[in-house]
Amino acid sequence: MKEIQAVNDFIAAERSILLQHPLYRKITQVAHLQKFTEGHVYAVWDFMSLLKALQIKITCVQVPWFASDLPSIRYLINEIVLAEESDEYIDGRRLSHFEMYLDAMEGMGADTAPVLQLVQEIRSGKSLAEAIDQLSVDERIKDFLRFTFLIIEDGESHKIASAFTFGREDLIPDMFTSILNGIQEGAPDTDLSKFIYYFQRHIELDADEHGPLAMQMILELAGDDEVKWQEIRDTAKEALIKRIALWDAIEEGIMITGE
Repeated sequence: MKEIQAVNDFIAAERSILLQHPLYRKITQVAHLQKFTEGHVYAVWDFMSLLKALQIKITCVQVPWFASDLPSIRYLINEIVLAEESDEYIDGRRLSHFEMYLDAMEGMGADTAPVLQLVQEIRSGKSLAEAIDQLSVDERIKDFLRFTFLIIEDGESHKIASAFTFGREDLIPDMFTSILNGIQEGAPDTDLSKFIYYFQRHIELDADEHGPLAMQMILELAGDDEVKWQEIRDTAKEALIKRIALWDAIEEGIMITGE
């Protein structure tokens, strides 16, 4: 595991910035949480594209079916896909984590229209690049999305796995649960149970299941190839830099509201 430790050492400064970001202290009321989710939802959405890109690269998703050359890793990625795409929601339904997030947003009055429009435009045939360019959001949010799909388009499994493993939702700290509980106490008329469930579920999966599985995937994809390990380190650092910029954009948006 010394290679994994080397990656963690390489990105330690960026992780520290993220885990201590002033954004967290700014989320003190429902209006702030709404603003946060309206920026963060794009990271929830494109996370699934990273995951599905890994599934395409590592498993077989074509007909006729053939067994891939990576039996251990295909098990790992299918385990993650199962939970992320079809997890059990608070009401017993089976939903993706993106769908859970949207439902929680709508339940507390956050605006889901822009991200839903983005998805609909892409489904209707508009190019991904054009749809992102036309988004009415901070340019740093657009850059975050562009980086994700650039890594996917590059097509290197170990780079996609690096962005997925080191740069994504495991960075949502446990403090979010206490933040949500604090907001709920101050706004008892707003039901945040769905958000509390989402974050608790995500933390539980990342810590107990997905985190270890993803690290094993990295180890198997890189092996003893030092070039791949350097690319994994570089990709992880760039992913975190983009996440810092995303957090900066959301924080500034909260401050502009004047709430």
